[in-house]
Amino acid sequence: MTLIAILLPLFAQVVLTFVLLFWMQFLRIQAIRSGAVDPRQVALREPNWPPRVLQIANAFHNQLELPILFYIVVLLALATESLDVILCLLSWMFVLARFVHAYIHVTSNRLDRRTGTFGISAIALLLMWVIVFARITLFASE
Repeated sequence: MTLIAILLPLFAQVVLTFVLLFWMQFLRIQAIRSGAVDPRQVALREPNWPPRVLQIANAFHNQLELPILFYIVVLLALATESLDVILCLLSWMFVLARFVHAYIHVTSNRLDRRTGTFGISAIALLLMWVIVFARITLFASE
């Protein structure tokens, strides 16, 4: 398994995060310039943005929650040389579910659909942590 194959899902997750970040910033600047939002009403992170701006911001903030555990487990697995095809597949499962989750979040924003994709990503991530934990603790003496 090559290093790029292992890190590609991580890079894809980073790209998703930056796309949402710049989209959110673009919409925020647009809302301020158009006069839809008074900068003083949002200066202390008050939720006074128009609904569409909040929708994209929430999708961005979701990429700063659960994915942090993803970054950590991938780097931990890399450092302990416990990455393999199974973890690579689970990484892709996690990242693809995060992409679908973000897509739903910025389009229909249907909670019933978002919940399922969130669940898939959470289960994939939990399995990654269980595998890495087991490999480090059970095989540490080898």
